[in-house]
Amino acid sequence: MQPRPGVDTVLAGASPTRSAVALFSLGGRVALVTGAHRGIGLEIALALAEAYAVVYCLDIQAEPNNAWLMVQDFVGHLPALDGEKSGRLEYISADVRDQKAMWAVLEDIVAREGRIDICVANAGIYAVGDCLDYPVEDFQKMLDVNTLGAFVTAQAAGRQMVRLGTPGSIILTASISGSITNPGLHSVAYSTSKAAVTQMARSMACELAPKGIRVNSISPGYIVTDMTRVSFLATPGLEEKLSTQNPMGRFGRMDELRGIALYLASDASTFCTGSDIKVDGGQCAW
Repeated sequence: MQPRPGVDTVLAGASPTRSAVALFSLGGRVALVTGAHRGIGLEIALALAEAYAVVYCLDIQAEPNNAWLMVQDFVGHLPALDGEKSGRLEYISADVRDQKAMWAVLEDIVAREGRIDICVANAGIYAVGDCLDYPVEDFQKMLDVNTLGAFVTAQAAGRQMVRLGTPGSIILTASISGSITNPGLHSVAYSTSKAAVTQMARSMACELAPKGIRVNSISPGYIVTDMTRVSFLATPGLEEKLSTQNPMGRFGRMDELRGIALYLASDASTFCTGSDIKVDGGQCAW
């Protein structure tokens, strides 16, 4: 844990130091981010690496594409500051639905790095469809990736954190669709899968708190990603229509999730567990 003088220790005569900034440093820590080949997962992985963490990016693709490799190269050229070792990105191909494979992935990371401090279970899929016609096999796939995958990932990381006695942070990517129904979007399967993720985070938080492990969820609102861009192209006017559903009147950017992920991963949030933090332009405040 980073030093944190605070007001009490300042009044007791502590030497001046910028401890508030140091709270967000992840120097010497190791993270796993799933669904990190692109999109929100890669954005979060980059943020953690910029804060000096070693970040393992896991996704279903066998090899990373050129865009991911460009981000890895960018991280490799970041200047080191204040004596911190530079962060780095590594890539692992695996299926978050495979429990034994995910257990092995975390065991391998710990064997290589000696620790695991942060787990961001972010892998997910999205699809819409009328509830009365939605194919059961598609519903099951949504649950398998979004809900079961998050559980297996958190479980695999949590097992290693407990074994090592690490006061770790587990972060699950949920969605405001797990808390509200989005007007005009027929997404019962997706909404169900993400509602389960928010409850999973609360339940795991209570169970793992005595072991020193924090578990929280992030619920993004409408964020511009490659997947949403495809929807915009397929349905002209959709972006403008959905933008009116939040007080800020716009979609969020992926980089606007960096701060909350860094907060939950770092010592800045050591008394925060079991929380679902919405990043939605105020949509759930209506």
